[in-house]
Amino acid sequence: MRKILIIYMVTLILFSACKNNPVTIDWVSSSFDTKWEVKQIELETGGVNNSNAIKLFSNEKQQMIKGFGGCFNELGWEALKILPEERKDQIIKSLFDTIGGCKFNFCRMPLGANDYSVGWYSYDEVKDDFGMEHFSISRDKERLIPYIKKAQAYNPKIKIWASPWCPPSWMKTNFHYACNPDVVNDLSESGRGAEMETQFKMDGRYLSSYALYFSKFVEAYRNEGINIYAVHVQNEPNSCQNFPSCVWNPSDLATFIGEYLGPEIRNRNLETEVWLGTVERHQIERIDTILNRPGARKYISGIGFQWDGKGAISKVHEKYPDLELMQTETECGNGSNDWAAAEHTFGLMKYYFNNGANAYMYWNMILDESGKSRWGWKQNSMITVNSQTGQVVYNPEFYVMKHLSYFIKPGAYKIKTSDDSCLAFKNEDSVVLTVYNSGEEEERQFILNDISFTTVLPAKSLNTFKIKI
Repeated sequence: MRKILIIYMVTLILFSACKNNPVTIDWVSSSFDTKWEVKQIELETGGVNNSNAIKLFSNEKQQMIKGFGGCFNELGWEALKILPEERKDQIIKSLFDTIGGCKFNFCRMPLGANDYSVGWYSYDEVKDDFGMEHFSISRDKERLIPYIKKAQAYNPKIKIWASPWCPPSWMKTNFHYACNPDVVNDLSESGRGAEMETQFKMDGRYLSSYALYFSKFVEAYRNEGINIYAVHVQNEPNSCQNFPSCVWNPSDLATFIGEYLGPEIRNRNLETEVWLGTVERHQIERIDTILNRPGARKYISGIGFQWDGKGAISKVHEKYPDLELMQTETECGNGSNDWAAAEHTFGLMKYYFNNGANAYMYWNMILDESGKSRWGWKQNSMITVNSQTGQVVYNPEFYVMKHLSYFIKPGAYKIKTSDDSCLAFKNEDSVVLTVYNSGEEEERQFILNDISFTTVLPAKSLNTFKIKI
């Protein structure tokens, strides 16, 4: 009898404790008017399952998530340079700090100049320097390396991958960084390129030298304390641009990967992975052409997609389930930096993660108020630094990225939901749900296993819930 009484008293104490300290979940909500509003909700047990309830299936794991990030671009560092060191650090901390920041851990950088460089350059512009005797990353020590080092101070474990927009100009058939003649460059009409027509000189000397160019880049950065996790062989290999670019026919790209770049990376015992990216066209047959070449396929660790490449990702995920997939560059907009851009970006995040992506990257993390590249394209950024006043603005897309990157840990798994309009992920200790309410204020119910919660989502708001498990 005494034993039964003791058990009863312990049960009563536990019940009282639960009643006085109800289990809660973290909730962050953002809208046009209110950014990153932190709230809490009490969990319900055995809640009524209404017909509109969104169910989360924590035991139905899908792809593993490697992380989130953006691209280190020269013009981002130039925008930061006007600020005093303390304010510069605050911005970098907001992006990379692993406690209160966006916790970015998976980032891109250009291998040589890109459209958001201060101007054109490569690591070796000495004509016919096949042995790369004049190879140098000295230019990067002015901007890109300090930018990356600042980020590493807040997260030493950042995985960095690189892609070239253009090889050294002497390796191209038109001897120029651009492909499309325009008022912003001095390319003649005779040098104009075309989609599916390779602009690289498909000669063994040039191909071998270019593979060496990649490996020397990886080694040079390693000497600076920056490990290059992966290289994507060409940014947008189908696009003829007025800024640094180089068109490759898929068959020629397969030759370069399988007979030159892959063996070069392996023979030098570099741990850097080779990826097929960044794919910006939806035609899966172009990807098939490369992956159906066994010599190239054995070196390819994954595929990166951006822009119209999203039209191929679902078929690639289905056809090549062993390959990792990443979204490599969020669509950059036109410099509006408004809530509509944030809505669009979340829509892209849903699409990519629902179709197998393991990582998601923003494009320009930081820009000045013009938003313009050196080749005239005005684009969005997560953060704007006014070059005249020093004012710093955190744009809506900063919060969209943080809504996922802050809560989803590297190694988490995407999990199945009953509604593709939301995204859900499982960390070791929690389930994270992100949902956008595109209309008026609305009450929604969410069910995870034997618990549920009901809340009113503000109008046109992005909401993330962290449920401890």
